[in-house]
Amino acid sequence: MMRLFAARLTTCLILTLSILSILSPAAALAQGFSALARVLPEQSSLVDKGSDVELQLGLSQGVPYRIFALRAPYRLVLDFQEVDWTGLQLETFDRSETIENARFGGYVPGWSRMVLKLTEPMQLRTAAMNIDAETSAATLLVRLAPTDAETFAATAGAPQDPRLDLPNAAEINTNAPRDEDAPLVVMIDPGHGGLDPGAEAEGGIAEKDLMLAFAYDLGERLVRSGAFEVLLTREGDYFVSLERRIAMAHQQGADLFISLHADAVTEGMAHGTVVYTLSKDASDVASAKLAERHDRADLLSGSDLTDADDEVTDVMLDLARQETHPRSTALARSVIEALMEQGGPVNRRPLRSAGFSVLKSADIPSILIELGFMSSPRDLELLTDPDWQAKTAQSILNGLLAWREEDATRRALVRQ
Repeated sequence: MMRLFAARLTTCLILTLSILSILSPAAALAQGFSALARVLPEQSSLVDKGSDVELQLGLSQGVPYRIFALRAPYRLVLDFQEVDWTGLQLETFDRSETIENARFGGYVPGWSRMVLKLTEPMQLRTAAMNIDAETSAATLLVRLAPTDAETFAATAGAPQDPRLDLPNAAEINTNAPRDEDAPLVVMIDPGHGGLDPGAEAEGGIAEKDLMLAFAYDLGERLVRSGAFEVLLTREGDYFVSLERRIAMAHQQGADLFISLHADAVTEGMAHGTVVYTLSKDASDVASAKLAERHDRADLLSGSDLTDADDEVTDVMLDLARQETHPRSTALARSVIEALMEQGGPVNRRPLRSAGFSVLKSADIPSILIELGFMSSPRDLELLTDPDWQAKTAQSILNGLLAWREEDATRRALVRQ
């Protein structure tokens, strides 16, 4: 059976702004917190009220929520347990000069998130959820007022909660030695998810959905080979921060990390599969922009990319990467060779490097596979073709099997 890992949340409630105090016992029983709340688009709006901004969000029932601010860029984040956003359009929130854009969707299992990007620092003036005792329908009213950058910075930051944050250092698996013939643990990372859809195409095709489906197909093939165990950074349509994806790999003692994407590019036309390894200096301008856009999407979805390495730690990480990077490059080359044997199509420069955050694990060989580019009509047709998907997944498995054999031989020679 495939081992799947995702951050599982308990059912207890997280309340920064409590709504329980405004519920009568009968109303609380009627609305049932365990059921999924639906957004009511016709009762939702975002409008300027003089210098203030008022957010109104209609819900089919009351749910626990929390609100906090993040800076660089200025953002207001609202977390809910749990909201179905079906039917809500971004245009609903395009009516305020202070709100540059809005994102909403799944965040982690059991929780949903809305992120409002602000054009200037704003502070929370009031927030209240009103619940109809007869219908259980709820209306969340949030009012924001202008403030200065210093005041905003003093109050910004995400509340700490073990169900939403990175695991403690004590929980990280230190990759204890295993039998050399034991299956290798592969962390497959379907790109994007939840409020971060990734690239999108006409007909409702989203990168996040294509990559999750491909990850399951690839994972099943790896497990059936008997040479690998498989974990996923996400099992459904919810957001997982870049930091958390890496932390999951360490927490579960992964031997390999494979991130899956199918991006869209606006500069020129890109075709075919590309495999990336980590580099501080991108191999070309397009790769640098792609990596920057991936990291930027994480930031705008309400997660801050922090670099806590001090000078000594950074040196230690670089030393670890001196061993890991050649293994990552060999893995990338093996996958590319297998894809070319299948007949591709692969990009004319299939091996590239860039500073993708998900590739920054110092001790786990890691690659990022751009299976194709949704901005290319040919690639998009292939990405949605079940036969091509199956052949490509099998080719990646073949590449991993060849790499495993070669890597074991190389490491045995080093130990002699």
